[in-house]
Amino acid sequence: MQYRVLIEQDEDGIYVADVPALPGCISQGATRAEAVNNIKDAITGYLESLKAHNEPVPPSMSEEVVEINL
Repeated sequence: MQYRVLIEQDEDGIYVADVPALPGCISQGATRAEAVNNIKDAITGYLESLKAHNEPVPPSMSEEVVEINL
């Protein structure tokens, strides 16, 4: 499954990762790579919790980045 993850660096230099399709699924890391690894764990735990509580699992999404040259 694939989910869009937004990663921003906060004022303290910590990378914060958020999954818009999974409300409240947020993690962080000292580096971008650490934040990505941590959010993968958070997504796994989130989806396992949804399944355990018989809640619907949001569908995987697909998107592309399109570059425009002006």
